[in-house]
Amino acid sequence: SYFIFGGSGLSVRTLFSKLIIYIRVQNINLDIVENNHEGKSTYINCDVRSEIKFDIPVTSEDVIFNFAAVHRTPGHPDQAYFETNIRGAENVCAFAEKFGIKKIVFTSSIAPYGAAEDLKTEETLPTPNTPYGISKLVAEKNTYDLAGKKAEERQLTIVRPGVVFGKGENGNFTRLYWGIRGGKFFYPGRKDTIKACIYVKELVRFMLYRLENHSEGVELYKRTFESAFTIEQIVETMKKATGLQRTIV
Repeated sequence: SYFIFGGSGLSVRTLFSKLIIYIRVQNINLDIVENNHEGKSTYINCDVRSEIKFDIPVTSEDVIFNFAAVHRTPGHPDQAYFETNIRGAENVCAFAEKFGIKKIVFTSSIAPYGAAEDLKTEETLPTPNTPYGISKLVAEKNTYDLAGKKAEERQLTIVRPGVVFGKGENGNFTRLYWGIRGGKFFYPGRKDTIKACIYVKELVRFMLYRLENHSEGVELYKRTFESAFTIEQIVETMKKATGLQRTIV
């Protein structure tokens, strides 16, 4: 079985469509928002902030995808990020430890690097400056520590994506589109702000690729398009693709 925590979000809808095509396994969506993906998954109500318990059989050969997070920022009280993202990761790790599950894919974020536009390298020290970024970095560490206990047996892939966009996203790109369409968006001082982003299908393909081609230990990837686009490029592309006739100042 594939246990997918936080399985009602954008990336997960795309993930399920890929899993159904390529991998004939039982898909379990564990979330506080009900969604059985049109009958393609089994939904279990699960709040990762509490101990994870349910009646479906679990084996060490099952796979965990951990998408569960409070992520829209700003938009939530500081405590919400820490309670869901940190405690949630702890509880998912405890679940994996209890059943000896070896394969885990954890989605983090580029937010642990902090709000800055300098080029990041493999040596860049994460310096998060938002509750979301801090909570995701700690959640990474919790998951890393679990895998490190039996590195020769466990397979952990941590992915730090940029802003994820795609059909049904209902996040930053969706709000940007409606802002442009409604004449409510304008450039806040500059047009060349860099927005590192990635298309949801590219992200999911990469996660499935690493799941199949990573044998043991811990690996961490930053996933964004190279080179990163500016906000002006994103706005003009969005206008062209949707036929919007708006002058943005």
